[in-house]
Amino acid sequence: MTDTTSDVTGKKELFAVFGGKVADTRGRDFADPEKIDMRGFFDSHDAAINAWRAASQMNVDDAFTKYVIVRLW
Repeated sequence: MTDTTSDVTGKKELFAVFGGKVADTRGRDFADPEKIDMRGFFDSHDAAINAWRAASQMNVDDAFTKYVIVRLW
């Protein structure tokens, strides 16, 4: 994986990692948005992937639990 922080421009990026139960395994709609598991905010894509991977592996046997990485800026 590569770090998405731009060294040339000096711009910082911010990523959010969260997840929870989805209504359909093929969709993105969370079954209960009030129960979303927020894993945190990360300033590098590599750190976000590590958090996403850890959370996803903890729920690997539950097809209805999905974690996502969202680039905020």
